[in-house]
Amino acid sequence: MKPMKSTMTALNAPGSEAPRRKTAEAQPFSVSSAAGRVRRGGVVAFFVYSVGYAVTYLSQLVVARLIGAQDYGIYAYVTAWATVLIYVSTLGFDVALLRFVPVYRAKDAWGLMRGVVRYARRSVAIVGSVLALASAGLFLAWQPDDALAVPFIIGFATVPVVALLRVQCTVLRASGAVVAALAPDRIVREGSLVVLVSIATLVLGWQVSAQWALTAALVGAVTGLLLAYYAQRVHHPLPGGSLPPSYDTPAWRKAALPLMIAGATEVLINRTGVIVLGWTDHTQEAGIYSLAFNVALLVTLPRVAVNTLFAPAISSLHAAGDRQALQALVRRTAQWTLVAAAAIAAVIFVLADPLMSSFGAAYREGVAPLRVLLVAQVLAVGAGSQLYVMTMTGHERSAAVLLVAAASANVVVSLMLVQFFGVVGAAIGSAGTLLAWNAMMALWIWRRLGLMPGLLCLRTSQA
Repeated sequence: MKPMKSTMTALNAPGSEAPRRKTAEAQPFSVSSAAGRVRRGGVVAFFVYSVGYAVTYLSQLVVARLIGAQDYGIYAYVTAWATVLIYVSTLGFDVALLRFVPVYRAKDAWGLMRGVVRYARRSVAIVGSVLALASAGLFLAWQPDDALAVPFIIGFATVPVVALLRVQCTVLRASGAVVAALAPDRIVREGSLVVLVSIATLVLGWQVSAQWALTAALVGAVTGLLLAYYAQRVHHPLPGGSLPPSYDTPAWRKAALPLMIAGATEVLINRTGVIVLGWTDHTQEAGIYSLAFNVALLVTLPRVAVNTLFAPAISSLHAAGDRQALQALVRRTAQWTLVAAAAIAAVIFVLADPLMSSFGAAYREGVAPLRVLLVAQVLAVGAGSQLYVMTMTGHERSAAVLLVAAASANVVVSLMLVQFFGVVGAAIGSAGTLLAWNAMMALWIWRRLGLMPGLLCLRTSQA
């Protein structure tokens, strides 16, 4: 399989625009410039993500304390299912645009750039809406009188909105607008949830339930989507506004479908514990596990921030054929993220008890799962941004296969362990699956791409 085959096909397809300047292959990036851009952009992204995670933590703290452990469990269970559906609804374009847009921009292929963005938006809007309606109908037919019916319907309504938000933020991200790409989803959406729940309980004196919290989340998603569209149209418009869009849908679909499978499956791996606990009628434990998992995700903050610019840089370096620079970039980002992640994990590990207790006394049961997940997340960060390395080099199909295998194993293992160890069993199952999946990806990248990923590359010589 030739790397970037889909992208190159799109650019050289009959009827596509001829590039008006040198190709990306003729303009190789130096490792210092690529790493410098990632580092500088990563600092900005880290700040924005830090604020976003702070807002997320605050929103979870407010919701968990104000609606109680049982209702929060329902909220977490519904949100877990909705999140999986959201990633299916994106159709992989929340990642694929990071491959296509930078290459089209480098080649002045403005028509194709505008075409892929328009096609992604329309496809996601249609599929997200259909999937939300179908899911709501299936749930009502399955459990029409269940107390979960209304919360699930509201949760499904967020699916097309958040899916469009993710795609729109990716358009901004691929254009280099880091703050504009991160703020609507990471800050505005979660911040709206905090504001609305706080007003309802503290100002109006309402008894807020899971249903009301999900409604507030829907309002926040709509607000974030409107802001993202405004930022793109007013401050970061796509170039070539006078040119009609050009389409190469076969190439886009071929690249995006495996990315959708990979993204949705990765989310399923992360949310399996919540889904299994909720499915087996451990609703309150589902909320406890969800909180522990979300706190543990703070460890991934450095990697997520760096990935904001790491992904487009991988695509560009791979298209240029500069393997040496790519290896050096992988090594440097692994160093930055591992050190930062380990420092964050150490603090959370020590403060696990007071952190979980801050949500309420019932959530202290999540201390042990949190510590299990912390160890697994540090090791996963140490493995590097392997999924991005695979998807941005044209090996999204192999990534999807590995993810599906890991997700299947996670469901089976978690179902078994939850029966014996409850919420701790869910954490052990997710942690074990996460480590096995990263080990499989590391081996694949080393054998097929000739790159030393994550911790392994730290032993390589300086590029």
